[in-house]
Amino acid sequence: MHTKLETAIDPHMFMASLQPCLSEGRLQEAISLVREQWSPRQLEALLTDKEKEVRKVAAFALAMVGDRQSIGPLSNLLHDNNTCVVEIVEHAMWSIWLRSGNCPAVKLVERGSRHLHHANYVCAIENFSRAILEDPNFAEAYNQRAIAYYLSERYKESIEDCRATLARMPQHFGAMAGMGHCHAHLGQWDEARRCYRLALAIHPTLEGIQGSLNDLETFLKTHGSA
Repeated sequence: MHTKLETAIDPHMFMASLQPCLSEGRLQEAISLVREQWSPRQLEALLTDKEKEVRKVAAFALAMVGDRQSIGPLSNLLHDNNTCVVEIVEHAMWSIWLRSGNCPAVKLVERGSRHLHHANYVCAIENFSRAILEDPNFAEAYNQRAIAYYLSERYKESIEDCRATLARMPQHFGAMAGMGHCHAHLGQWDEARRCYRLALAIHPTLEGIQGSLNDLETFLKTHGSA
């Protein structure tokens, strides 16, 4: 819990304090400084600053110390006109999602992710399922299991986990896009198109999704909707 007063951060002082650590690669020092000096709520206020460098560094700081409440303000910045800002915001959101469970559940997701990386989908699913039992509100545990189900070609189960993710974290563009891919594999074209459009409404430049939507639209024009 932050006991410091939630006063507004002066953007110039913020940059002067933090940017030297970042430019010199002193990441641990930067993390300590952020945790000692500012709360997530104070950092979120800087996301609307007119200077893109301030927005970038504030988003980077939230990647280190942000919480579930930070996701809403960060998601608004996915519409920023600066590509670098959007990339940092996306990284910050994933960082927060992956640590938003309780400690045992986070460790299980980390273990499951290692299995997922090595294409050991059975063990990955087992660990993600244990994480869900440990913390049923941990949205990213459902999303990671959805990925494992998708890669195992268990598309209906993946869709259910994508829905569970979105019920807990509505701004989860990854789950929405993943659900679109599952519907596409099942030949459910209208649902796939709807999911792709919703994912892009959250994150307009989400990698690969505009292309997937364009390919689907082209396919439907040629073959018609099933």
